[in-house]
Amino acid sequence: MNSVRLSIGQLGAVMSVAQRPKGTFLVVGCGYVGCRLAGRWRGAGAQVTGHAVSEASLARIAAAGASASRLDLDAPPPPLDLGGRLVYYAVPPPREGRADTRLERWLGALTADPVRIVYLSTTGVYGDRGGERVDERTPAAPRTERAVRRLAAERALCAWAEARGVSWCVLRVPGIYGPQRLPLDRLARGDPAIRPEEAPPGNRIHVEDLVTACMAAGASLRADRRIFNVADGSEDSATAFLQRVARLAGLPPPPLVSRAEAERTFSAASWSFLGESRRIDNRRMLEELGVALRHHDLDDGIRASLAPPAA
Repeated sequence: MNSVRLSIGQLGAVMSVAQRPKGTFLVVGCGYVGCRLAGRWRGAGAQVTGHAVSEASLARIAAAGASASRLDLDAPPPPLDLGGRLVYYAVPPPREGRADTRLERWLGALTADPVRIVYLSTTGVYGDRGGERVDERTPAAPRTERAVRRLAAERALCAWAEARGVSWCVLRVPGIYGPQRLPLDRLARGDPAIRPEEAPPGNRIHVEDLVTACMAAGASLRADRRIFNVADGSEDSATAFLQRVARLAGLPPPPLVSRAEAERTFSAASWSFLGESRRIDNRRMLEELGVALRHHDLDDGIRASLAPPAA
């Protein structure tokens, strides 16, 4: 990558766009996280546009108070003038291949440079670390095809931005939970979980804390050309998390099986998450972005997710 750096004036433009009420923001891939992010910025008085594909997503964007615009990146998009905007990119890569063709199409369609692009990636790019702690200096070593595509997207975005002197920030996100994102159906079905003594550590973030991190990544000067792990610091295994949810939701705890039986009987998709183990260090997010986690306690986050939405 080039060693081009933004000037203080350019970085100041990022901060001022994010702080002033008339700032303009774009959320590409405005789904579960993006709609909440759009709503939070709208609540701060900003002008926000959300891009999505489905009619349901477009309706949710409008309900969040943002402008909704359809964008399908499985085909070449029209020219996009994003000059001076702060952009959040949250479109998942395609399900096949080793590159993110959706991101490549989007970058190729830009006719004017954004002031900063915040890319939502995954902690899966670190691969299996056997339960060891990883931070942003840990070399990426993805094992699954899904994580390989994510790392390819990170590198493509950074190379594109560096060549144009555009500020970028990558947020590596683990499992997301929140309202409508708890494993209640799984518990109701009685799906099994790995025995606690054999279950690997897990990492997660409540959606509202992820939105807070996204806002900080868009506004902070310290986010320029930086990668941040976005996690709550808890390391409960998937089994421990399921047991917490069951207790707080008044549901039966999951039946338990050995790790060997789980590997033999769980779906390939489920095992692709459980077969890897790492502990995510979130100190850079806390110290450099100044993120104050609202739900660092899992029980508190689960209760908030079970509560009926406010009127």
